[in-house]
Amino acid sequence: MLIRRVDEDDWQTVRDIRLRALRESPDAFGSSLAREGLFAESHWRMRLRTSPTWVALDEQGTPRGLVSLVQEPGSPDDDRHVVSLWVAPEVRRRGIGWSLLDAVVRAGAADAARTVSLWVVDDNASAVDLYVRAGFERTGERQVLPRDPQRTEERYVRRTDVLGLAGR
Repeated sequence: MLIRRVDEDDWQTVRDIRLRALRESPDAFGSSLAREGLFAESHWRMRLRTSPTWVALDEQGTPRGLVSLVQEPGSPDDDRHVVSLWVAPEVRRRGIGWSLLDAVVRAGAADAARTVSLWVVDDNASAVDLYVRAGFERTGERQVLPRDPQRTEERYVRRTDVLGLAGR
């Protein structure tokens, strides 16, 4: 599996895998297929200009995973935030999630971030397991899931100077 940083010319690939993620794992994200399915090319290109994004490609070049890194408004200058992590169900548990997380942690460190953080929905046990095994720690900080006030999510954080599973 190849982990490759993409640019705005890869917008169709990113759009396709993001929409697949929202279609197949609708409860895992703060957004929805209905919302993002309406985005125009210009929105996808802008997203890729402003948020470093990586895709996991199999040996045939088929996209199998996705992750992006942002600097969240209101967050400390030395924190970067992981968004949109998703791995296709047919290739899960093969280290792709770890490799995508490793790419964003390394990018955060290269951008002078001391930490990388993310939010995970409380009932997403497989995601919690991946993040904890990859070196993320619970913060206890909680919030209501923006698109579903009946559900909550918790913030996890990882220092960028600590190796995760993909880096060991």
